[in-house]
Order: sequence, then structure tokens, then C-alpha cells
Amino acid sequence: MKKNLKITPEGMKDFLFAECSAMDDVCGKIEKVFTKGGFKKVITPGIEFYDIFSMECSGIDQQSMFKSVDNKGRLLVMRPDSTLPIARMVSSRLKNSIMPVRLYYKQAVYRNNPTLMGRRNEFMQMGVELLGVKGKRADLEVLSTAIRAIMSVADDFRIELGHAQVFNALISEIDIDEDFKEKIRVTIEGKNYSALNNLLDKLEPCKAVTAIRSLPSLFGGDEVFDKATELCSGTKAVDALNYLHTLYDSLKTLGLGDKLIVDLGLVQRNDYYTGFVFCGYISGIGDAVLSGGRYDDLLSEFDAPMGAAGFAIDTDAITEKLLSDKNTSYTDVPDVLVYANDGAEIKAINAVADMQKNGINARFCVLETLEEAKAFAEKMGIDKVQIIG
Repeated sequence: MKKNLKITPEGMKDFLFAECSAMDDVCGKIEKVFTKGGFKKVITPGIEFYDIFSMECSGIDQQSMFKSVDNKGRLLVMRPDSTLPIARMVSSRLKNSIMPVRLYYKQAVYRNNPTLMGRRNEFMQMGVELLGVKGKRADLEVLSTAIRAIMSVADDFRIELGHAQVFNALISEIDIDEDFKEKIRVTIEGKNYSALNNLLDKLEPCKAVTAIRSLPSLFGGDEVFDKATELCSGTKAVDALNYLHTLYDSLKTLGLGDKLIVDLGLVQRNDYYTGFVFCGYISGIGDAVLSGGRYDDLLSEFDAPMGAAGFAIDTDAITEKLLSDKNTSYTDVPDVLVYANDGAEIKAINAVADMQKNGINARFCVLETLEEAKAFAEKMGIDKVQIIG
């Protein structure tokens, strides 16, 4: 007996009807933002060599990858991330391109979440990568593209902006091993004040420890920079704060108001990001739907050092939010069902095409009798049956 014949694997799902329409809507709006910004679409293989994701800076746990082997015994994984394969692509097939290179993607990624906790093992992502350039202009291009993308699918959102080097500069002044640094980083990222204080209480008091203790609470607007600069004075973190302030002031001119927030507790994967970092949230969705930043060291792992920045959007989460919104409808029920009497089938098909050109949601009826057509229309909630011939 085939027990799994009619079910999907854990963490996977089928998308039906309105779900597909909603996802097409979300992805289409975001894709329009990307293409207008001059970003070119790329698709990487769904299966890659494990080596690409085994680097320490990848930030992807080995246990979270779906693995297999090829016929030569080489270890393969289902794509758990899109940035690293794009880095591979740029360092090989695009290495002779004129820089900078603007790329975007729309593809599924696969992560093995044993406990699931509401998360799927397969989810769709869209994102951009701007490679071969550094500096304020490049950073503002990535950030403004992300803001336009989230604005295309949501009205009620917020963008949280931070800088990886604030935490990195402070933690480098404390003599602790990498494991202890990572424990501190994780507690800050989770805004777990109690756990953070317990960790920092084990260290000798100093300016860096005091500043790190305050990072999760440094959240808000312009006032954050004054307080943070005072806490971090005399450390290398001040340079990162000053640069972040210039980005923040530039983005304020976009008229985002209270949608733009400074968050110095945003300390994502300090072994990956090297500059500004940011997240995007939409009202009604608990987790961030957008995240990214600058990662200038990554391409060096592929022997192609260059500046790089980008972000990814969780389009699945946004799709689910739209489907739950009572003010948004993705019904596939037509306004008119067109039934053809015998011999008038092509005439009816042409009539449907004409209606659709004029903005009428019409559908050709494939049932054999008028009685069947009327019964079908009643069950589906189709208001009108039009008879041709």
C-alpha cells in the first residue's frame, strides 16, 4: 500500500486557484519595480553543490539543508538560499561583465525546519543583488528599491535600518571567543534583555560592554543617533553610526514618516553582513517579510572580490496576508458563462474572446447541454448564461 500517494511531504503544500492568482499579483507588482530599476532576471539551479553553502559566512546550518548525491558521489543540496548561487554565477559566468551588475530573481528556496513552527520547508523568494559597486549611492539604490517593492504590495509597513559594524566594532574591543560573541549577537537580535544581561554580567565592565547592553533598546528616530554616539564615543562604532545617519537622513526625504525606523539591535549574521542592514515588516505579519544589507566580503570566497548589496522578499507571507484580507478578492468566478448550441461552438469561442477584450470576465462552457450549463452556473455563482446560436 502506497501510504504517501495523496499527501505532500511535511513543510510543502499545493497552491490552488486564488492562492496562485494572489501570488501572481504580488510577484508581478514586485517584478515591475525591479525591471523598472534596470535589474535583469536570473534563475539559478534548484540543486547546487554543497560546497557553495558550506562556507562559515553562509550562515546556513548544515542540518537545515536537504541533501543528496550525484552519480559521482558529490554532495548536492536543494537551493537553501539565492544570494550564494548568484555570487557563484557572477564570479564565473559574469566575471567579464561591465560592473556594476543589477540582478533579480524569483525562485523557491528549501530549508529543513524539523519543528516547522508555522514555517514551510519550501517558500518563494524574490530579491535583487547589486554587485561590483560600493558607496552611498549604491546603498541608497538598494534601499529605495526595497522600499518601492514593499510599497507596491502594502500600505501599512515599516522599514528598520541598522549597521553591522556598530556591533562588530564594539564586540571586537572585548576579549572573548567567537562562540560567546555569537551568543551575545543572538540575544541582541532576539531582543532578549534578560539573557543579554546575564551574558554581559560575566564580563569586565567597560565602555563597549555598556554600549552593547543598550543596543536592543536603541530603536526609534533621530534621537537614537545622539544617544548611540554618546554611548559609543571613542570606539570605531562611531564611524558606522555617522554613515548610517547619512543614509537615514537621505531616506527621510522619501516622505516615509514613522515608517522608517533606526534599530541598532538589528545585528543579523555578523559574519556575513559588512555594512548597512535592514528589515521590512507589513502589518498583520509577525516576521520580517524583507531583509538584506551590504555583504562586501562574500564574493572574495569565490575569488572575485567586489562590493555587493541586496535583499530578499518573502512573497509567500505577503500572499497569505492578501488572501486573508477581506477587502481583497481573487475569485476566479466569471461574470458570464457562454453556451453554444450545436454548430455554433466557434462563434461562441469568438464571442468570449470579444467580451474579454472589452473587459468582461467571460468563459466558454464546455458542457454538452444547456441544462448542465445552467446547473453549473448556479453552483458556481455565475450570474449570467449567454446562449450563442
